[in-house]
Amino acid sequence: MTVQAAAPRITADEFLSRDHPIGSELIDGVVHVNDPAFVHQEVGARVLDALRGWAAEAAGAGRAGWGGNWVLSDGHVYKPDVWWSAGPPRGTRHAGSPELAIEVRSPGTWALDIGPKLRQYEAAGATELWLVDPPARSVLVFRRDGSGSGFAAAVDVGAGESLTSPMLPGFTLAIGELFHDLE
Repeated sequence: MTVQAAAPRITADEFLSRDHPIGSELIDGVVHVNDPAFVHQEVGARVLDALRGWAAEAAGAGRAGWGGNWVLSDGHVYKPDVWWSAGPPRGTRHAGSPELAIEVRSPGTWALDIGPKLRQYEAAGATELWLVDPPARSVLVFRRDGSGSGFAAAVDVGAGESLTSPMLPGFTLAIGELFHDLE
């Protein structure tokens, strides 16, 4: 019987002080590396383009970006595939979560996205989390329920529908456009 050693746990400061491969995140104190496929990258770019286009047309509409070092807690440093923030982050790290975090499904990370990362985004105060699922051609939207206690039940936005958000007045992205021409 082979016994596999537990992955070493490190802190956010230790993670940020070291060089890690592109795509590395710290989840529950463990470094995870994701090498996204081309469909993953294309879908993320489409969401980012839509958010940036919307923000460019509305004064004071915040900023959208990708990656970064969002320090959600001492054991969690996330680099969302796409993010939106009313107050754009500065420097090399940002304490807390973006208001809107968007994660695109990858075979190696979906269990983390729908599990510990979802819970940590919620605990760190994200207003919304979009989990984009190219194989299902849908987006799971987690949004604060207004009671201050956390995310309400997920809303599955699929074919024939559009992504919108109360935080982003006038923003809309048709699911058909998001997944158009993808294998």
